[in-house]
Amino acid sequence: MSGHAASDPVGPYGLVAEFESPQELLEAAEKAKLAGYKKMDAYSPFPIHGLSDAIGFRDAKVPFMVFLGGLTGVACGFTLIWYTATIDYPLNVGGKPFNSLPSYIPISFECTVLFSALTAVFGMLALNKLPKPYHAIFNTPGFERCSQDRFFLAIEAEDPVYDSQVTRDFLAALHPVAVNEVEK
Repeated sequence: MSGHAASDPVGPYGLVAEFESPQELLEAAEKAKLAGYKKMDAYSPFPIHGLSDAIGFRDAKVPFMVFLGGLTGVACGFTLIWYTATIDYPLNVGGKPFNSLPSYIPISFECTVLFSALTAVFGMLALNKLPKPYHAIFNTPGFERCSQDRFFLAIEAEDPVYDSQVTRDFLAALHPVAVNEVEK
């Protein structure tokens, strides 16, 4: 019996180019985007202004999810306070009607904030596929320096434009320190 399960991924993750400066990484990412590569990622020890645009990163899902979480929160908070004040345990306080809307605002607002915050946290974890103790990028030689002084651009093998030799030649033309093929 083999040491690998049948569901283990086989084949290359992609090619990873190592650069010495953030400017080199930014220029390489912009050139890769212009060359038509879409499935790529960049790794650096600190944020680089403009890098997310250069690699084509789009962040439209989390704000929409948080908005829907907020709507759900306001609906749940309003329904909860309405049910308890009018159906479950109605109290006549000062002759006010049971369904007095101004008294519903604080609970509805707090539930909106709670549901939005929880949606943001759990949505971010789900969209980032976290926790993820293993990623193929960790197989890159010298990748531990990514948190210190090196900058990496990874082009995934799943990219429609990806061709092992053509992509390797493209990355080599960008004058990196090294270009490595990384296995899954």
